[in-house]
Amino acid sequence: MSSQVSWWVFGMMSVVLILNLEFSVVEGGASEETKIHIVYLGEREHNDPELVTASHLRMLESLLGSQKDANEFMVHSYRHGFSGFAAHLTDSQAKKIAEHPDVVQVTPNTFYEPQTTRAFEYLGLSQSSPKGLLHDANMGEDVIIGILDSGVWPESPSFSDKGLGPIPKRWKGTCVDGAKFDSKKHCNKKLIGARYYMDSLFKNNRTDSGIADTEYMSAREVFAHGSHVASTAAGAFVPDVSDNGLGVGTARGGAPKARIAMYKVCWQTQDGSCASADILKAMDDAIADGVDVISISLGSAIPISREIDISNVFSYGAFHAVSKGITVLMAGGNFGPDAYSVQNIAPWIITVAATSLDRWYPKPLTLGNNVTLLARTPSVDPELQAELIYVDSSKEMTSEAAGKIVLGFTTAENGESATDFLNKQMEVQAAGVILAGRRSDKMIVSEGLINLNIDYQQGTTILNYIKSTNKPTITVSPSIALTGPLVATKVAEFSGRGPNSVSPYVLKPDIAAPGVSIVAACTPEKINYENGYTAMSGTSMAAPAVAGVVALLKAVHPDWSPAMLKSAIITTASSTDPYGEPIYSEGLSRKLADPFDFGGGLVNPEKAANPGLVYDADVQDYIRFLCASSYDEMSITKISKQTVKCPSPRPSMLDLNLPSITIPFLKEDVTLTRTVTNVGPVDSVYKLIVQPPMGVKISVTPQTLVFNSGVKKLSYQVTVSTTHKANSIYFFGSLTWTDGTHNVVIPLSIRTQMVKYFDQ
Repeated sequence: MSSQVSWWVFGMMSVVLILNLEFSVVEGGASEETKIHIVYLGEREHNDPELVTASHLRMLESLLGSQKDANEFMVHSYRHGFSGFAAHLTDSQAKKIAEHPDVVQVTPNTFYEPQTTRAFEYLGLSQSSPKGLLHDANMGEDVIIGILDSGVWPESPSFSDKGLGPIPKRWKGTCVDGAKFDSKKHCNKKLIGARYYMDSLFKNNRTDSGIADTEYMSAREVFAHGSHVASTAAGAFVPDVSDNGLGVGTARGGAPKARIAMYKVCWQTQDGSCASADILKAMDDAIADGVDVISISLGSAIPISREIDISNVFSYGAFHAVSKGITVLMAGGNFGPDAYSVQNIAPWIITVAATSLDRWYPKPLTLGNNVTLLARTPSVDPELQAELIYVDSSKEMTSEAAGKIVLGFTTAENGESATDFLNKQMEVQAAGVILAGRRSDKMIVSEGLINLNIDYQQGTTILNYIKSTNKPTITVSPSIALTGPLVATKVAEFSGRGPNSVSPYVLKPDIAAPGVSIVAACTPEKINYENGYTAMSGTSMAAPAVAGVVALLKAVHPDWSPAMLKSAIITTASSTDPYGEPIYSEGLSRKLADPFDFGGGLVNPEKAANPGLVYDADVQDYIRFLCASSYDEMSITKISKQTVKCPSPRPSMLDLNLPSITIPFLKEDVTLTRTVTNVGPVDSVYKLIVQPPMGVKISVTPQTLVFNSGVKKLSYQVTVSTTHKANSIYFFGSLTWTDGTHNVVIPLSIRTQMVKYFDQ
């Protein structure tokens, strides 16, 4: 007899821990092996869970022939979210019980291999697959990723160089010694570079840098961000890690064998300083050091000064990196879900939005009437039973709440925040707080305090129960694991949204990747995470995930330009999750995600490796775009480091060869041009498919593209007109070129503006 523990998922409201035991039984004289099967009986009233379990045992007894066998072979009785049970059955027994009139479905037990970050298994980059991008790229071993962040914890197993070959000869960087950082000891064939930058903090006419005493004057980090980002991009395989018991499994980066160069530009100060001068210096060094990819999870609040400007170091430094063939990726910012909140919007940057995964750790809340709800806040707290009360505001929490669980609502009208309730909870010693408010998928382990997030509908259900009884009670159970297609993928509420606030003709964000509750390396010495891994949420986590994908693509296509890599990622992205289900957008209300939420869509690494056609652009294209954007020639000359004379009349901003078309001010007919480069089979014929935005007409010439050994690039013209008679909102569509194998899709975002610069 063998045993194995696994998380089993079946039904939207049900997850149980199953001990997978194998037995053998005799069926008609022949030994037949049993396996755990799930017997689903559908939705049922559960006024008395014990009676439900008894009915399950009776059904199993009728199949097996004895009460003893039924009790022995029963594994679990599902009696809260739905009715059903798990039991050891042979295939023939499973088939027989499936014929019972009360049985909806019988499903064999399936094991999901846990991945702590899970992001890359979710995106199809599985180490267990015998072929594919991960293996074709040798896991990115010859690619160097530069990380600009808060430093690194070099002892983390994520930065082990076990199994790696020699450092690429083109690497010209260095490891710099400093406090608690010995370059000979802490740098290796994985962490090949480590620099730190703090000059501007001391030299900006300040006698005191403001850096915390706990900081390390070296590339070693003090707070868990840089290590998390670096290990998400290129961390080695590390088994048996978790965030305080949640998400136990193997951590890994997108390109597990890629090399990492850390550039520490952020410090623990009163204002969380990441000085722009130091950032620009780090980008400059990274270019000279020989990195292939730069990942930056930094940003500033919106609104800001013109982002595509010489004064903005991200755009400025990224322009030079791209001109040297280095792909630059940046986080889209955490100021969503408001419109115009996306950051880092230069067209030569890949700007990344954050989505959730097909995994979550809800906490079952069972009310005294046996109704079970799933709270969104995960934790490993033990089961708690307590009396339940409701308060209109945190101010109503008195000593009467001691030892009880409090239900409250946070709305814009009452001005209550989670902090208000939690502070009051500690003051009055309430056992826990359940807050009904806007949905959020950020993973915050409560660490001893029962603090639970639910949505307004769930809150209303609990409130109605409280009103229905004189002594309302609740049981809060430990978190359970939901994984797979039953967990919807969503663009996170915090993820920055378009349209582009500075250059509205450029679609931003470009792409989306998992950035919610990503478990990766942290700093165990300064933060109480016993195994050195923690879950974090933010576009900071999504950007390095795509950086890892870019590293793999760079390994298999070393001659592709940054624009080609960007195009491949955008045109092959998916508007559905890996299971074919739609991707939603979290915010004040839930809706289907659109290009302002996720750009081209959810990154699809395998398809990006073979995109068929790409939209290429070089420095001269970006210079023409700056000319079209009305920048003066002197500024463009300074940015590009070459003498620039803009044509007269200046070119159209619509003609930058982006893998998207965004028209913010459509009134009269507009014609624009795009050029595609064939990177697929030499002899290819592509046909056109257009899904026009509502109220918009799209005319394309030609409608067929024919490539051969002598024709690798072709241009096409797009004429756009509107049928709207008044200002409209943005409407979305797509333009696709297909050869039957490759579908090269670009998003369309078009707004009619009869009265320009006036939203009605």
